[in-house]
Amino acid sequence: MKLQPRRLPEEPNVNLISLVDVVLLLVIFFVLTTSFVRQSQLAVHLPEAADAAPATDANPPALEITVTARGGFFVNGRALVDNRAETLAAAIRRVQPDGELRAVTISADARAAHQDVVTAMDVAGRLGITEVRIATLHARDR
Repeated sequence: MKLQPRRLPEEPNVNLISLVDVVLLLVIFFVLTTSFVRQSQLAVHLPEAADAAPATDANPPALEITVTARGGFFVNGRALVDNRAETLAAAIRRVQPDGELRAVTISADARAAHQDVVTAMDVAGRLGITEVRIATLHARDR
């Protein structure tokens, strides 16, 4: 009787080099095909002005209030939970708690109610903001 020594089964080898190659190719593909557009940008249709003077200030205001067509408010791109003036005032205070803010840009949708824009201007005025800018499109830009 001839006995052969028992051979242990070979350990399975996983070739990770090809897997790493595929993952790196996917990463490169997604980096190249991704559009780097501001995701927080809102779809607001600004009103047009025929002879709007462009803003000459080199430093844009640190506060931007956006009024949507349905009357919702956004402060620096962050949505508010409701459209009450008290909520808007609290959000502005959170942006600049020490009260040094003096300028604001209001970007209101062309279909927004006039009352909502006036509410934003009123809240800004009550908080001591002295310079209010209204964002518009130049008539030939469209």
